[in-house]
This record gives sequence, structure tokens and C-alpha cells, in this order.
Amino acid sequence: MKSNLEIKKEAIEVLELESRALLEIATKIDDNFVEVIHLITKLAGRVIVTGIGKSAIIAQKIVATLNSTGTPSIFMHAADAIHGDLGIIQKNDLVIAISKSGNTPEIKVLVPFLKQANNPLVAIVGNKSSFLAEKADYILDTTVEKEACPNNLAPTTSTTAQLAMGDALAVCLQTARQFTDRDFAKYHPGGALGKQLYLKVSDLSDNNGTPSVRSTENIRQTIITITKHRLGATAVIENDQIIGIITDGDIRRMLENHEDLTALTASAIMSVSPKVIDAEELAVNALQTMRENNISQLLVTKNNVYSGIIHIQDLLKEGII
Repeated sequence: MKSNLEIKKEAIEVLELESRALLEIATKIDDNFVEVIHLITKLAGRVIVTGIGKSAIIAQKIVATLNSTGTPSIFMHAADAIHGDLGIIQKNDLVIAISKSGNTPEIKVLVPFLKQANNPLVAIVGNKSSFLAEKADYILDTTVEKEACPNNLAPTTSTTAQLAMGDALAVCLQTARQFTDRDFAKYHPGGALGKQLYLKVSDLSDNNGTPSVRSTENIRQTIITITKHRLGATAVIENDQIIGIITDGDIRRMLENHEDLTALTASAIMSVSPKVIDAEELAVNALQTMRENNISQLLVTKNNVYSGIIHIQDLLKEGII
């Protein structure tokens, strides 16, 4: 059994080997890559990505990335393709075939059928002298010197290179299409990522009510208002305008500093110039403001009129944090 130090050393060597390979791949970006980007941006159909073995797994990830960044794509397993799945490919589609050797039996059977249908064929291939490279219309070279596997057999460095090339395609296509974060949100409506891109402050604050007191309100009623809404705070309002906020912390400090509470009013314990956010702002911006100011609540306004409170717990429940 290797020592802890030897294990760490080997892991570092793997990562260094693969990072050097990626830097080498970067030098192979040529006009073929540029032409593929232009071709896909003008494509009337979809991008079909195919492969066999570990390359098929990489193909699935590339398809997922392309779809999420605005390029309609479908995965087609190379083995299934020659047993009926070729029907996936339509007239206006482009095919990307991924293979390290470019000479696997499935690829050799599949490629002639692809050429027969006249669909543009892009090869992400690790052997420019291979059958796939010779038949492809465009070659994206992912040749690596060696695998990270100590026997130079298991696809490791080569699949990293394929994956990185797919990412390069997706990002360049995203930029070419001027695909914005708003567009991204349309494809990611679920989960924390999507919510960061579309969930508004009002989506959360509208469910919280609008706790408020006047500046002359007595302390007992102020505490009742804060307790009733369970937001840990209330706005202080005069003439329909926010003049302050009272939080649980303000109540605790009041109890520490005053023996007699009977004469106290909301104005005596409120914090002036409270942090405010517009209801149409993204909820993730509310989180940023809370973090910057080390606070748990923000007063919310609509058209400059107080409309409620957003609490950090709201963001936690939605998975924004």
C-alpha cells in the first residue's frame, strides 16, 4: 500500500499531466474550429453528437452543455446508430463524432452512412491519420501524448481533452449567439442555479406581509407586530414613507439599556436609513446586500412605496444560499 505522501504525489502528477495536455490542445485550435462555429450558428437543424465507449459518455456531457447554452443537440450512441438509431439524424443536422483512435469498428461502419446522407461531419479525434479523420469534413484535433493511466491504456487524458474541446465549442457558440444569463435561466428553471437567474425579491416578499408601525407606536405594540409576522423586524412608516426599521436586535439592545419601557416609542429604538431593495430586483441581489451589510432582512419597495420584507430564511428555503 502506498503512503499518504505517495498517493498525493501521484494525484498531482495526474493533474499536471492532464493540464499540460490541455495547453497542448489549445495550440491546435485552427480554422477548422472557426468554420465549425460559423456552420453551427447558421445551422437549420440540430447538432448530433456520437461516440463509443468512454467517448460516448463525453458526448453525452457535451450534448448537455450545448443544450443548456442555446445549441439544440441530441446524443446518439454509435453502436445504437448502426442498429436503427440513424433515424435520429435529419436533413439539416450536423454530426460530431468523438473518438480517440478514430478507427473503432462502430465508427468505421457508421461514418459511410453519415457521408451518404450528406450531413456535415465533424471529428473530435485523437488520431489525424485515422479513418474518421480522413472521412470528416472538419477535424478538431484532440491528440494527446499519453494517458494519465500508468499503463497508458485507460482513457483519462484523452477524454479530458475531448471534454475540454466540447466546452470550447459550447462557449464560443454561446458568445456567437449572444446568449445571456436571462437566456440561460430559460433552460435552467429548476434548482438553485435557475432561481438565481430569475427569482425576484417580490416572489418571496409578497408572501411575508407588510409589518409596520408608526414612529409614535409604543414598545408593546411594536413587539407584538414583530412577533406576529415572524420576520424578526418591522418597518417604521410615516406619511407612507419608510423612516426606519426595528429588528429583534434593536429590541434586545433596548432591554439592555432601559429599565423603564413605558415612555419609549418606536422612534426611540429604530435604526434610521435602513437598507431597502426594489421588489423587481433579483433575489440573489438581496442576498448580496445582506452579506455586504451583515444583516438578515431587507425592506422591500414597489414604486418607492413600502411593500414588505425579505428575510434571509426566505433565500435559504429557496436554495439561493
